[in-house]
Amino acid sequence: MLSKAQIKYIQSLQHKKYRQKSSQFMAEGDKIVPELLQEGVPVKEVYATAAWISTHRTLLDRTPGVRVTEVDEHVLKQLSALTTPNQALALLDIPAATDITPGSLKGTVSLALETIQDPGNLGTIIRIADWFGIRQIICSPDCVDAYNPKTIQATMGSIARVRILESEILPFLQQAGVPSYAATLHGNDITQFSKLEEGIILIGNESRGLSDAVIGASTHKITIPRLGGAESLNAGVAAGIICGRLLI
Repeated sequence: MLSKAQIKYIQSLQHKKYRQKSSQFMAEGDKIVPELLQEGVPVKEVYATAAWISTHRTLLDRTPGVRVTEVDEHVLKQLSALTTPNQALALLDIPAATDITPGSLKGTVSLALETIQDPGNLGTIIRIADWFGIRQIICSPDCVDAYNPKTIQATMGSIARVRILESEILPFLQQAGVPSYAATLHGNDITQFSKLEEGIILIGNESRGLSDAVIGASTHKITIPRLGGAESLNAGVAAGIICGRLLI
């Protein structure tokens, strides 16, 4: 049985200021929670129905240190940030911030995101990065919080394998020491580029795209060839197409 104080604390993690204050975030999902446990992410607590706990008992027994609390669906609905709650919710510590050093980007491909505002878009981009083997994403400070419950939900567990860093994008590019590829409507056709072995792929805001300063600081301007009449692409869709073309 959870106390009112415990319920209030978990509910508070739906808001960025309380996540920052406590350095914790919540992850919901019958698929996401087991994946986080399997990946060895330091899950602190799991709140789940009796049926879910029974189904995942072997996995829970293999992950010592996780406190498991049985709750009924009514309580999960109180805790959940979702319209339709799942059968399990986990609390995790937000990973400690790490500095980006120029040499650390050599031989790797990273994504850098400027002012992404939709949590679903960010979660999708994290999942895309995981699919293509990209291990880190740099977010500008004005991006939506990567630990927003809706973002975590959209990652479908990929948050366990992709490191999220925060940095102003312009100074980051200026010290990166690797090529950068800015997605813009007026760049060079991505089909003309060879496979990317190292560099930074830059994706901008859903409605405004990348800032002029960031585009100007990039070493390459790239665009997805448009064959029809659509004005633009969703940021997540664009990231997926660009990664699929440049990384395979």
